[in-house]
Amino acid sequence: MAKIFCVANQKGGVGKTTTTVNLAAGLAKIGQRVLMVDLDPQGNATMGSGVDKRTMPLSVYDVLLESASVKEAGLFSDKCGYTVLGANRDLAGAEVELVEVERREKRLKQALAEVDADYDFVLIDCPPSLSMLTLNGLCSAHGVIVPMQCEYFALEGLTDLVNTIKQVHANLNKDLQIIGLLRVMYDPRITLQQQVSDQLKAHFGDKVFDTVIPRNVRLAEAPSYGLPGVVFDPSARGSQAFLSFATEMVDRIRKM
Repeated sequence: MAKIFCVANQKGGVGKTTTTVNLAAGLAKIGQRVLMVDLDPQGNATMGSGVDKRTMPLSVYDVLLESASVKEAGLFSDKCGYTVLGANRDLAGAEVELVEVERREKRLKQALAEVDADYDFVLIDCPPSLSMLTLNGLCSAHGVIVPMQCEYFALEGLTDLVNTIKQVHANLNKDLQIIGLLRVMYDPRITLQQQVSDQLKAHFGDKVFDTVIPRNVRLAEAPSYGLPGVVFDPSARGSQAFLSFATEMVDRIRKM
């Protein structure tokens, strides 16, 4: 049975896509079968996984509108070692088209149920806004991985996200919970970041992952080559951190 996780944060620019593609690549490197679902119309996770969003015959848009299955629309990325259910600009139109259809917030969940036995992990890259697309992701997932920078405004955004998750849990998906908070773009030399990190651990306890992702130039460069950092430069500090995070994720899921 596949474990399905959303990578979500309502604040933009916190490294959701970087986290999704590098965790997917890290899990694939340690022998897990991974499906990466891109729910952001910008398609950055798709391009960052070595798949050209402009030439995809089918995408997550077709899956949400039930004109294709996950098996038909998924593309295996040889370079990265995982399957990509990609997104492109068509997905922006799905917001409007889903408004009047039945089971609109459960479309992705039903589609993923058909491939439940084919994967160990499904990672969903959500857009930064709380939209019908994000709602589809949250309704499908067993849990949420929250990447966040250790800055004051990130704490503000986290409060909003926790409230959203509580609402979805109460009304649409009883399985949904926060799996953990991942500290990203972390620089231990900055006192404020250390203070926010300590606050997170004090408030959320073991919900904060042990692994910390450092601020790393090679991780930032990797998307321009259409690859996750873990594949682009496996020896980089950031890539090594994501490999450690993948191992920690597998261990945490075994204990759940």
